[in-house]
Amino acid sequence: MMKLWGGRFTKKPEEWVDEFNASISFDQELVMEDIEGSKAHVTMLKKCGILSVEEADQILGGLNELEEKAAEGSLEFSTQYEDIHLNLEKLLIDTVGEVGGKLHTGRSRNDQIATDMHLFLKKRVEEVIGLIEEFQEAIVKQSEDHIETMIPGYTHLQRAQPISFAHHLMTYYWMLDRDKERLKDSMKRIDLSPLGAGALAGTTFPIDRAYSAELLGFSGVYENSLDAVSDRDFILEFLSNSAILMTHLSRLAEEFILWSTEEFHFIELDDSFTTGSSIMPQKKNPDMAELVRGKTGRVNGNLLSLLTVLKGLPLAYNKDMQEDKEGMFDTVKTVIGSLKIFTGMMDTMKVNKDVMEEAVGTDFSNATELADYLAAKGMPFRKAHEVVGKLVLHCIEQGYYLKDVTLATYQQHSELIESDIYDIIAPSAAVKRRNSYGGTGFEQVKIQIEKAKGALVTK
Repeated sequence: MMKLWGGRFTKKPEEWVDEFNASISFDQELVMEDIEGSKAHVTMLKKCGILSVEEADQILGGLNELEEKAAEGSLEFSTQYEDIHLNLEKLLIDTVGEVGGKLHTGRSRNDQIATDMHLFLKKRVEEVIGLIEEFQEAIVKQSEDHIETMIPGYTHLQRAQPISFAHHLMTYYWMLDRDKERLKDSMKRIDLSPLGAGALAGTTFPIDRAYSAELLGFSGVYENSLDAVSDRDFILEFLSNSAILMTHLSRLAEEFILWSTEEFHFIELDDSFTTGSSIMPQKKNPDMAELVRGKTGRVNGNLLSLLTVLKGLPLAYNKDMQEDKEGMFDTVKTVIGSLKIFTGMMDTMKVNKDVMEEAVGTDFSNATELADYLAAKGMPFRKAHEVVGKLVLHCIEQGYYLKDVTLATYQQHSELIESDIYDIIAPSAAVKRRNSYGGTGFEQVKIQIEKAKGALVTK
């Protein structure tokens, strides 16, 4: 069978070369976008008088048939026709006859594939933004229930100061909010139409690029035809934004994994998001969190892969750019799946409040309260730091905590310490007193939760 581009060639490639060259195994993912772009293109050709009404209507009828079959999953593709564009063109010609060959008038596969990917990412980024907001809602809901639940706050994975558990969870809300803003901003670059740029230089036909862009719902067109077909910044930007998003999810995955161990026992993940062991019947493994943590590596890899593909390419289109799709598809699938998993885990996890609060009562995370107490009474903070450090060392040597130190022992270290110290170093008081804007104080946590709820309502 003759290639659709085979007029110049006297030999056909060997079958294995066809298979190496073909992208239909993965770019069939773009079937609906390719048909959508073709329908807009032929409608524009009809409007501009480049195709007759009869020809355009025949082609549109054929494309509608193919669209229905694509929705049913009944289209059959062949590596002989390399990619989604040539496969659909061959199927169109089989459906409506030779007039189907006029579909490609004033168009190249170069602007066609770029258009497909813009359409694809526009839809998927909107979906990802929606899923981020669902996850944010789950975080807010869990946070509202645990404003006054206390947990040790960590630095260097060492207990530092007691904080509100809601304050900790809301950190991820704001991380996700930045992810969402980056994705929304990227829509400015995604929401452009390359259609009509041709192979690289435009076309001699009197097309109307603005009209086809309008039909496809794009807000504008590329100003330069070379840029239109060679630009993959919009994919790089999506991959970069996704890598940052997955890094945030991976950090939370690590915390879920730690918190659900017997050693921490701060939370219990729902059975729906855990698995067992084939040999150890007692095990309940946080596999979904571990998978998200692991899949972050592949998303990072997809970004690096495309950066490497593009770094040495001259303008305009090169076959190397066929490598832009699989990583994009994989990242979309990974990000969407990870967000759904995390929303479910956040919604259903059990918080062991008593264990958390026991933890903040049996450590030295209240030491800063004592140092601040002394500083507020006029002692230089560095001196206060030294005094409290010696008190902590004394407690460690004696095997108890600051709450167990007698007033007499306190006053041996500093006469500034009075009986009110026990109220000051209580974990709940320590948290409540951190009422600076954005702090972990209960009232401040309520403020940020209300702000987050308001933003989600007006999304």
